[in-house]
Amino acid sequence: QVQLVESGGGLVQPGGSLRLSCAASGSIFSINDMGWYRQAPGKERELVATITVIGSTNYADSAKGRFAISRDNAKNTVYLQMNILKPEDTAVYYCNAQVVRTFGVVRIPRDYWGQGTQVTVSS
Repeated sequence: QVQLVESGGGLVQPGGSLRLSCAASGSIFSINDMGWYRQAPGKERELVATITVIGSTNYADSAKGRFAISRDNAKNTVYLQMNILKPEDTAVYYCNAQVVRTFGVVRIPRDYWGQGTQVTVSS
C-alpha cells in the first residue's frame, strides 16, 4: 500500500502565500515524477506543476512566476510554494506521484493521488 498525505491548505487573502506539502509513504521502491493538480468547483482537474526525480519542473501558465514546486527525495515529499495568490487559485489541490513498487523481481510504476487539500483565496 502507498499513501500520499497532503497538508498546508487553508484560507488566505489575495496576494498572500501558502506552502503545500505531500508526503508519500508505504511500500515504495522509488518515485518518478511528482506533481500538483487542482480542481475548482464545476471545473475539471488541471495540472499546476510537476517535477522529475532530478528536479526538472513544468508549470501551467497560470502558475508560472508565482508558484514553485520542489521535492525532497530522501523524504519522498513534494512541496508547492504558492505566492501572490488570487481568488481564481481557489480549488482543491491534489498531490500526484508515480510510485515504483516491487512485486517479486518485477518493478511496476503506478500513479497515486492524495486526498486533496482545500485552498481558498478570499478577502
